[in-house]
This record gives sequence, structure tokens and C-alpha cells, in this order.
Amino acid sequence: MNDVDVAIVGAGPTGLALAGELALAGVRCAVYERRAEEPNLTRAFAVHARTLELLDARGLADRLLPRGLRVQSVSPAPGASLDLGILPGRYPQLLIVPQSGTELLLEERARELGVPIHRGAEVVGLVQDDDHVRLELRGPAGPTTVTAAYVVGTDGAHSAVRSLIGVDFAGEQYATHIMLADVRLARPPGETLFGATTKEGLALFVPFGDGWFRAIAWDRSREDVPLAEPVTVDELRGAFRRIAGDDYGMGEPRWSTRFLSERRQARRYRAGRVFLAGDAAHVHSPVGGQGMNTGIGDAMNLGWKLAATVRGWGRPGLLDTYEQERHPVGEMVLRMTDGAYKLVMARTRVGLELRQQVIRLVLRVPRARRRIAGLLSGIDIHYARPAGAHPWVGRRMPDLTGVDGERLYEALRAGRFVLVGPPDRPPVAGWSDRVVAFTCAPRDELPHTLLVRPDGYVDWAADEATAAEVHAALRERCGPELTHRA
Repeated sequence: MNDVDVAIVGAGPTGLALAGELALAGVRCAVYERRAEEPNLTRAFAVHARTLELLDARGLADRLLPRGLRVQSVSPAPGASLDLGILPGRYPQLLIVPQSGTELLLEERARELGVPIHRGAEVVGLVQDDDHVRLELRGPAGPTTVTAAYVVGTDGAHSAVRSLIGVDFAGEQYATHIMLADVRLARPPGETLFGATTKEGLALFVPFGDGWFRAIAWDRSREDVPLAEPVTVDELRGAFRRIAGDDYGMGEPRWSTRFLSERRQARRYRAGRVFLAGDAAHVHSPVGGQGMNTGIGDAMNLGWKLAATVRGWGRPGLLDTYEQERHPVGEMVLRMTDGAYKLVMARTRVGLELRQQVIRLVLRVPRARRRIAGLLSGIDIHYARPAGAHPWVGRRMPDLTGVDGERLYEALRAGRFVLVGPPDRPPVAGWSDRVVAFTCAPRDELPHTLLVRPDGYVDWAADEATAAEVHAALRERCGPELTHRA
């Protein structure tokens, strides 16, 4: 017997979110983290609208919102503003919260659901066969071995799991390294999210709402400084004075780091019984704050598919759809963040002014504004639908209010499929352990009946359907009825 059904390597946001998904579905899982202690400061800070919806679908959004600062608009260039209020849904905003705060929430949830999290456990070996995966771990108590039906590597850009399964991490490094620090400011800028771009580089301040600011600087004059050299307050002040014209009374950092941003993606997200997710699968420029959000999206997509397979009702080929759906999303995010990086990091004044003018012109077009906001926030991310499927298949499902006053995203909190339809929709008693019924009044913009996946995307839809057709769809996607299962 395997020690666990799923072993998760890496206790960042992606791994912790996946652990919560699996445990919610009754899957035995455990998390193994190389770091012996939890870090209290980390790089990411943006939680986008779609991620907030996914967290809402598990009852977590209302627990995270008080920990962050809500931002209603962003300014990608001087004189250009993108109003996030144009987004549909419950969260037309950007939430600024340190990654450590999001990690803490996801870890609280995983522990509430009984997931063991082993710290100081470094993966040093991995062998798989047709039936299981064996992980070799090294920790304070010596070497140990864990066997699992599946393994998921969520262990970051330098993933040991990815290396051990021999998957290429294709891409390149950016030339200019990034300085990060958390500082207090004697003269904070007026904008909530302050940014300045010149041919010298890019400087940003991100407020955490507690008096501390994340200072971010791409300083071309410091490109040749070794990465191992500590970041000093004088270096930061000099970068902000050159790029932004002021250091805003920056005080001594409580934390700082220097790193080279990369643009890379794993060529495959699956090798047999081993999967990659989060930064182990894709890393990119931090422009746009996409990394953590994309990783949580990976976890939500993979979680229910692994659970369905482990529990025996997942349809054939279901696990293959993880890579089929999420690899194109990773590619899109890389293209988007790379394009944004190049727009703001022109090396000449003329080039910079030209690119900023392009941004201003594009954002004056309503359709372009909505498209950019939709991609940046994740709201417009969708999955390819099979040939002949209803046009709604693969699309993000909007929140609805049912006839009893419950919201659809509250119905998703059980981590099951949700059959959405009017009062005359067919019963789902035969699938009560996998499907929740949600009754709402008919809406012109929606199909008559929809089957929503646990991750909030439409799996099946029909403008007209008999009870037999609905039940056939449930059998295909959610397995046989309870009375027909062994």
C-alpha cells in the first residue's frame, strides 16, 4: 500500500492550494518542503480577480481580503490608467497582500483538512513504475522513502522533481536583475501603486497597507553587480533617485534580495505519474504579478482531476487534460509578461516614449481595455472546447444567485461538480457524492443547463436537454450512479 495517494513536493502557494483541494475530496496527501522554516517574507504580492473567485469557491476569499489592500486601477504608463471596475464578477479589483499572507491562509486550510506538512524534507531521488512513485527524501532525521500513487512537483523554478524526471525548462534569463526590498517611506507617493520608467530602468512601490512598501527596481546601471552582493539602502535610494527622481525618504530595509528574472516553461507538465505545477512548470517576468495566480490556477485544475482518478470515477484520459489545458495558459502568460517587460524596459528615451504612447493609445479603445483587463486578471482565461461541444464548454462560469439565495460559488465549496439549471432540471441523487444541484431562474445569456467543474469552468452545457441526456452527461463526466457502483 502506498504511504499516500499523492505526494506534493513544495509548500508554496501552489502546493498548499493543491493539498487543500485533494484533502477536501478525501484523498490522502502530504506535503514535503525542503525549507526547514517558514519564510516570513516572499516576492509575490498580487492576487488577481480570477484567483479571488477561485478562493471564494472554497470559502477563502473573505478570509484573505482583510489581510490585503484593494486596488481599483493600475497605470501601466504615465497618463494611461486601466480601471479594473470594468471586470465582471464579485472582485473587480487587485488585492495587494504579501505572498506570505496568502501562503499562511492556504496552509491554515490544508492543516484544517488534516494534511501533514513535512518541513526540512529534501527530495534527492525519484523512481516510478506503472503503479506508483517512490520518493527518496533527506531530512534532519536521516534518509526516508515515501511511496505514492502520484507525485506533484510544486518546488519552484529550480525544481528537483523536474530535474529528476528529465523535463527541459526552456527559455532564457533577462539581462537586468531585480532588486526587491521592504521599506518604510517618509514621503510616500500619492498613487496607490507608484511606478516610474525611464531608459535607466523601472522603479515601483507597492504598499502593504501597514506602513511598509515593497520597493522594486530594475536598474540598468547595476546590471554587472554580482547576484550574491547584498542590496544596500544607498543602492536602492540611488536607483529610485535616478529612475523616479526621488527616494521618497526610504528607510533601512527589513528585508531585501537581488535576483535575475527568467522566462522559462517546462516542455511537459506530466511524465507518467509525476506532474509539475506553479513555478516548477513556468517562470516569467514579475511584471503583471502573474506567477502565484497562475500556480493557484494550476492547482485548482489538477486537484479535482487527481481526486477523481484516485477515487476511481475519473474518465479515461482525464489526467492528460491537465497539460492540455494549463500548458497553453502558461504559454500565454509568458507571452503577456514578456511583452509587458519589453514595453516598459526600452533602452532609449525615444523607444520608451514611443512604447508609452502605444500603451496610452491602446487603452483608449474600450474593447482593448476590457481584453487587457480580462487577461491580466485571469477572468478571460478559458480552455479549448472539444469539437462539437457547446460554446460555453471550457469557459469561466460566472457567479449566480439561486432561487434559495445561495450563490453558485458557495455551492462550489464542497469541491464537487455543480449541475446548474431551472427548477425543472433533472435530479442528481445518483451522483450526490460528486455533484451538487443548483437551481436558478432561466437567464437569456446562459444555456438552459450547465455542468460546472469543481474549478469553476463549464464542463458540459445544453440549450435543451432531456433528463436522459443530462444523466448521460453526468455518467460520462462524473462516473456511474451510486446504485451502480461496487
